[in-house]
Amino acid sequence: MTTTIISGGLVITAADETRADVLVEDGKVAALASPGSACARGWSADRTIDATGKYVIPGGVDAHTHFELPFGGTSSSDTFETGTRAAAWGGTTTVVDFAVQSRGRALREGLDAWHAKAEGKCAIDYAFHMILSDVNDGSLKELDLLVEEGVTSFKLFMAYPGVFYSDDGQILRAMQRSAGNGGLIMMHAENGIAIDVLVEQALAAGRTDPRYHGEVRKALLEAEATHRAIQLARVAGSPLYVVHVSAEEAVAELVQARDKGLPVFGETCPQYLFLSTDNLAEPDFEGAKYVCSTPLRPREHQAALWRGLRTDDLQVVSTDHCPFCFSGQKELGRGDFSKIPNGLPGVENRMDLLHQAVVDGHISRRRWIEIACAAPARMFGLAPHKGGIAPGGDADIVVYDPHVTQTLSAETHHMNVDYSAYEGKRVTGQVETVLSRGEVVIDRGRFTGRAGHGRYVPRATCQYLS
Repeated sequence: MTTTIISGGLVITAADETRADVLVEDGKVAALASPGSACARGWSADRTIDATGKYVIPGGVDAHTHFELPFGGTSSSDTFETGTRAAAWGGTTTVVDFAVQSRGRALREGLDAWHAKAEGKCAIDYAFHMILSDVNDGSLKELDLLVEEGVTSFKLFMAYPGVFYSDDGQILRAMQRSAGNGGLIMMHAENGIAIDVLVEQALAAGRTDPRYHGEVRKALLEAEATHRAIQLARVAGSPLYVVHVSAEEAVAELVQARDKGLPVFGETCPQYLFLSTDNLAEPDFEGAKYVCSTPLRPREHQAALWRGLRTDDLQVVSTDHCPFCFSGQKELGRGDFSKIPNGLPGVENRMDLLHQAVVDGHISRRRWIEIACAAPARMFGLAPHKGGIAPGGDADIVVYDPHVTQTLSAETHHMNVDYSAYEGKRVTGQVETVLSRGEVVIDRGRFTGRAGHGRYVPRATCQYLS
């Protein structure tokens, strides 16, 4: 392994901002020292990266991606190779993807299938959550085994009856099991039984356009499911992490629970912070590009999400990256919005969009790093190796230029999808150089990484609960 010095930058972590040089040895952060200090002058290295005028930040941790996910008769368009490469371009150096249990099959079988998809393909480090599609005595026992080997979070769905859906009894049993083994239950909180009624009624009335996807998946049904999940977690004595929170009413349920001191956590995504039902209503079926679940909301919900991020009632911003090409995939739902594959691309855009939020005054620089790097690393048992810049931690480091402007576009992104959800949006700030465990994978705008560099990372349990 080479030795690298990153010199002259402003090192920003969730805890601090300081001008410092960073010494990287054997894939780890070896030391930080004031520029020009006797300590720094004594260092020698194979490579020096000049970060003068730039930020030096931890590599992003995206705790919610779906590469190669089968859904609605097709599969998400990014492979583990293309998706992790795009993540690196965007300054993310660790992803946590979702392995899926098939109904009637063992958890182990699903986990093994995802290991086979990812092994030897990833440009950056990766880990797995486990989706529980079939809660029964056998799968509940498997939860204990998975926690022991570093798969420490389990996703359940209150939506998608017949596919991923679990009823309240199944959810309660899974929560009780995780309360005993240290696992963290992640919840897709929407009342899918009620939503399916509204879908059927909308289609029968001829309301088939993409915008009706958002209208039937009502904010109140997200809030109701969030409330119910919180109460079930209280009964079980279990922590709860609610994924892709999109609605003001759902945020209010989280705030109320956290004000009681409950171990309840929330995640939102860039699409809910920057996009809205205006996008879903774009003409000529263009709105299909923005179909995801939970759905985009009217713009007035955004203020509650930003406030939740500032007050730490929402702890994490992940992408829920689940891309489907407009041509041939999203088009499966022409004439029937319920057949549009649910998901948006975004793994490459998250760090830049959140830096734009700093520029716009929504969050501070340190909060940017907290919600994009440090909090997801702690939430999912990846700290202290990931999410920070400190001696002994993995040298997952981004040199970020906060001054350059760029225009987000499908023409220039590296995700394997034929459109950008943020087409034409101008943002300030751009990744310049990325190190993954000390190896330069993005070098001043060139990809220098390789498939197979990324390692599978077994995880500890949630570090917010210790």
